[in-house]
Amino acid sequence: MSQASNTSMISIQGISKQYGDFHALQHVNLEIAKGEFVVLLGASGCGKSTLLNLVTGFDRSTAGRIVVNDREVTKVDPHCGMVFQQYALFPWLTVLDNVAFGLKMKGVSRAERHNVAQRFIEMVGLKGFEHKYPNTLSGGMRQRVSIARVLANDPDVILLDEPFAALDAMTRQVLQDELLQIYEKSKKTIIFITHSIDEALLLSTRMIIMSARPGRVVTDIRNDLPMPRNADVQLSPRYNELKSQIWGTVQSEVMRSLQATSH
Repeated sequence: MSQASNTSMISIQGISKQYGDFHALQHVNLEIAKGEFVVLLGASGCGKSTLLNLVTGFDRSTAGRIVVNDREVTKVDPHCGMVFQQYALFPWLTVLDNVAFGLKMKGVSRAERHNVAQRFIEMVGLKGFEHKYPNTLSGGMRQRVSIARVLANDPDVILLDEPFAALDAMTRQVLQDELLQIYEKSKKTIIFITHSIDEALLLSTRMIIMSARPGRVVTDIRNDLPMPRNADVQLSPRYNELKSQIWGTVQSEVMRSLQATSH
């Protein structure tokens, strides 16, 4: 696993977010070092996606500030690349042109952007599919295109909002392995949202558990499981110890969330 440097890539300082009387986030403080793979866990509605939207600049906080690579986020930040659960691809463009789209918007020449796109298409295992259209691809392949497009734009930070949730278990496992390999090659700083404790343990260098609404950081766990994280790791005592610790915290927050909505 790549070792993160001590340089802070993302600084989340006293962030709160309200929508009218609805409190989504409350005084969230989080420092994420360059090269970390941070997974956000928590009950539905705890503000995980809201926090990612604030980091990218899709939304503005009610209080606090966010700094990405020494730049305060005040609008949509091109230095953050987002991969959504749904495949946000242009159906009229080929795989190659979808991956190259951001570079085209930056004015990169056709030859250069296609060279860059080709490199990342191969990195996500889609060589030979460059001239296919999204509607001819499986869900897992479309998500690989989405990841390749983000990588081609060379952002400082990659944000993934439950990117594998809609996939079958086998495809999900394959893409988890590929994402870890991409992380090793790219050395990018990653924030990844999931509801799966197993997915968090397999992917992360660090896990942040958020409280029931309004969302706050309740537990910050360093993932010290050895690599490679295969089936053997999942049978280890340390894996089960971490899983039990996380489940205990998440379960109590889910119960708090259910109790809050029932009143």
